Amino acid sequence: MQIPQQPRKGKTSFSPNIISPARILVIGFASIIFLGAFLLTLPVATVDGQGLPFVDALFTATSATCVTGLVVIDTGTTFTLFGQLTILAMIQVGGLGFMTFATLVTLLLGRKISLRQRILIQESMNQINLEGMVRLVKNVVLFTFIFETAGAILLALRWSFDYDWSHALYLGIFHAISSFNNAGFDILGGFKSMTGYVSDPVINIVIMLLVISGGIGFIVIAELVELRKRKKLSMHTKVVLTASAFLILIGAFVIFSIEYNNPKTMGPLSWTGKILSAFFQSVVARTEGMNSLPIGDLHQASLFFIIILMFIGASPGSTGGGIKTTTFMTLLGAVWAMIRGEGDVVFFRQRVDEDKVYKALTITMASVLLVISVTMILCITEKQSEFLTILFETTSAFGTVGLSMGLTPHLTMFGKILLSIVMFAGRVGPLTVAFALSWDRKKRRFRYSEGKIMIG
Repeated sequence: MQIPQQPRKGKTSFSPNIISPARILVIGFASIIFLGAFLLTLPVATVDGQGLPFVDALFTATSATCVTGLVVIDTGTTFTLFGQLTILAMIQVGGLGFMTFATLVTLLLGRKISLRQRILIQESMNQINLEGMVRLVKNVVLFTFIFETAGAILLALRWSFDYDWSHALYLGIFHAISSFNNAGFDILGGFKSMTGYVSDPVINIVIMLLVISGGIGFIVIAELVELRKRKKLSMHTKVVLTASAFLILIGAFVIFSIEYNNPKTMGPLSWTGKILSAFFQSVVARTEGMNSLPIGDLHQASLFFIIILMFIGASPGSTGGGIKTTTFMTLLGAVWAMIRGEGDVVFFRQRVDEDKVYKALTITMASVLLVISVTMILCITEKQSEFLTILFETTSAFGTVGLSMGLTPHLTMFGKILLSIVMFAGRVGPLTVAFALSWDRKKRRFRYSEGKIMIG
């Protein structure tokens, strides 16, 4: 028996002859990646004057555009100024989204933003409502400029004690942009990242603040800025802030507890160094990828816990990846509601729509299947590597984090291509990629009769 069902109102449909927003986003990001890969193959891009091999260039361009930070070669010593600036440009465009830049150019040219462009912005920024998209883009650009400028100045001032002023300023600009966009690229050389500044309060705190600001999402930043005027925060902002604070604190506590006496990581550090490194690794583990502790020397328990943090990732509408904090909280809320025998997922006395619960479950299951499948394949192709190392690297790619146990530079050509695909899916979103590949997403106008199935 089939029960007729009325189509839902408020859903925007597209003709099959029109490219869907999901496909445009996939094509847009892919175009930026291939353009960046081409530029990195040019002789002017590398110090040796030969350019990168195409597969390495493609991997680096994907990592930069998808703001991941996994690298097959050392960024600081391999690339010329042209190559590093190319990577920096891809980080900026990839972090904010190419639709943000396209809209900004359109506004600068004095043209009006069409409805279709607004829908694309809504899709790329993962927003609920179509209203206020142009204002959102303006706020995104403004907030980005403020945070990156402030971070660049503070980092440059600190590095001016170690380098000449011009180089310190360049380091400050590069790492501020990389940190705010949650990219994880560094140009300090030698694959060392921030291990040389593990106990430096200025470097640690500034980078952590930039990562957190970029990772909570622009809608949350806008609400916090307008809090005095609005007088209240939305449920989304409350959930994001609660989840972010909880994950940072519990992450720092777990890493501190496990690594406290590890002679290869926290053991030789002072109390200040231990606390800073614990919080730094907790913050960057969910999306950014710089490290102040040698990742390969961490205990397996710490590595597995970091894998969980990387899988959860940042928040919607941010520069980070992962399944997102709101997805994680929605699933926890659904479990809690089921345990208590309640029908609704409730946060702060507000109900989460049932469709959002299904979406959270779909995103999580699709992501789990992607990570597991790729990990299994890499276990076959990367024969000399241990399972935990491969799982760590795959999850880091999916979460667009960039932390590495050292496997990435030694990947086979197939492994590099496969992880490039994972980074792309992680940045664009598994559902967006699935929607882009789907040719028929028309909703059924009927419902099937209910059947019986035993669960648990």
